[in-house]
Amino acid sequence: MKTVKQADIIDVANHAGVSPATVSRSLNHPDKVKPDTRKRIQKAIEETGYIRNRAAQAIHGRRSGTVGLIVPTLDNAIFANLIQAFSDQLHSSGFTMLVATHGYDLDREYTLLRSLLEHRVEGVGLIGLDHKEETYALIERRGTPCVSMWNYIDDARIPCVGVDNYQAGRTIAKHVLELGHKDIALVFPEARGNDRAQSRLNGVVDVLNGAHVEIPKDRHIKTLYSIKHAREAATPLFVGDYIPTAIIAGNDVIAQGVIHAAHAMNVSIPNDVSVAGIGDFSGSAHMFPSLSTVRLRPNKVGQMAGIILDRLINDPESDASDHISISSELMKRESTQIFR
Repeated sequence: MKTVKQADIIDVANHAGVSPATVSRSLNHPDKVKPDTRKRIQKAIEETGYIRNRAAQAIHGRRSGTVGLIVPTLDNAIFANLIQAFSDQLHSSGFTMLVATHGYDLDREYTLLRSLLEHRVEGVGLIGLDHKEETYALIERRGTPCVSMWNYIDDARIPCVGVDNYQAGRTIAKHVLELGHKDIALVFPEARGNDRAQSRLNGVVDVLNGAHVEIPKDRHIKTLYSIKHAREAATPLFVGDYIPTAIIAGNDVIAQGVIHAAHAMNVSIPNDVSVAGIGDFSGSAHMFPSLSTVRLRPNKVGQMAGIILDRLINDPESDASDHISISSELMKRESTQIFR
């Protein structure tokens, strides 16, 4: 294949009729270049096919213009909403985002963090506050601007934006109790490496215990975050005469799997069993039946996290709050009803 000469900044400058210094200023400090000049330079960039070498810039101590985001999985609607809002906010500030997934493996998360830092990202977003000590130590030693999303704790070790997941668990448990249910089952994900799930579960169990409602071991089902696995895991709850009157799921994806399992076993939701989730994912209000849940506002979390990370990178001396609690809200819908 014939080697093609790659355009450089001098080619762009010649094409636009400006100096290389003006091209550099337009790319790095666009507010200092006249709008019509910026347009000429942008047109020259497009016509020459010029691509900036950000990696080389970072090696020489200049900004890379990139941030990293490490999430447990992309196979989850609520993370998709969160990532989109986070990305949109940072894009508006001129950042490009690199995304990596660790599959709920905190050792892998640490390895991915090192890799992102090797690529000279200017800041990092993480999910939750349950991380290895090595991860926290690396962030602190490097002085890396970092924000955690999805779980709020007022004394968190790093800046965080999220809901109080413990309170979200309490909210949905109170809703189910207020409907008169006492025979309750739980379908939750494994909590290891997932402080959000653990906090929600703790909130649910504390409210139920306070009402003297105990959950037998065979009524506390663990499942992966998927409709398929949740359906398979929940099916035994609808077999025989020992069927609960209400089921609380750790999130809306799991709740959907539970409802699919009920339909497959000819169990009516909510006439026979009430089902409640946590999250208010896209589609939860429009499924059949519509899902009672707790709205966690992932778009707001992602947007505010992007604002904080931008500020931590560009204005590290700012005294603005970097621990922000986003309110949650009970959404009463068709999947739960008064126990009769």
